[in-house]
Amino acid sequence: MRMEDLDPERSKAEYARAALDDLRWLGMAWDEGPDVGGPDAPYAQSERGALYRAAWERLRAGGFVYPCRCSRKDLAAALSAPHEGGQDPDDEPVYPGTCRALPLHGADFWRNESAGGEPIANWRFRVPDGEAIEFVDENLGRQRFQAGADFGDFVVWRRDGVPSYQLACVVDDAAMRITEVVRGADLLKSTARQMLLNRALGYADPKWYHCGLVADESGKRLAKRHDALSIRRLRARGMTAGEVLAGARAG
Repeated sequence: MRMEDLDPERSKAEYARAALDDLRWLGMAWDEGPDVGGPDAPYAQSERGALYRAAWERLRAGGFVYPCRCSRKDLAAALSAPHEGGQDPDDEPVYPGTCRALPLHGADFWRNESAGGEPIANWRFRVPDGEAIEFVDENLGRQRFQAGADFGDFVVWRRDGVPSYQLACVVDDAAMRITEVVRGADLLKSTARQMLLNRALGYADPKWYHCGLVADESGKRLAKRHDALSIRRLRARGMTAGEVLAGARAG
């Protein structure tokens, strides 16, 4: 059990406790985790920052990443222009490459020395444009994504000093010797990004298995914002763990 609690605004201790409680109620158990310890502790990502920073430094030293000072407003303006083929609304937009070719102007370009050297820019992974990233999903079969077209340069380190989901998961999977990654099909394209990070950092790829998503009556996938169908709410309604699991399988 690994607690992915990197977002300081959305990660609270009570949420973590509730997640562990709900999973145990569903009948799940784990040999290692934040509540039981284990050889790969700590199991909360908020406590593993030194590992992520070391990986980011390796990527920077190897020339795999570059600083990006684009604001959300800048990106919104650039991405509002028409693009061929459209964009999957559930996926990260393809970065237009605004900062990719800018020269590095020394530490002052990307570090705020007065604030202890913290980055003042996001850092993006430079994808190999045109390269096909292929893998065999254990559930969905052969997959193929083209770097620079299906996905672009992606953030690995945020300007607020927090590593991205992509980087943190890759580092933890390698450190914890994960051999199989099972997750929702909405993260299928993230596999291509994580394979590039694995290659840059010298890690082996695990096996990948992407599951279909649980949907509501209209076919729309459930998300955290649908609190009415959260496990905690379903428990409060009197549903049993067996009923919840049966409903998930049926969905």
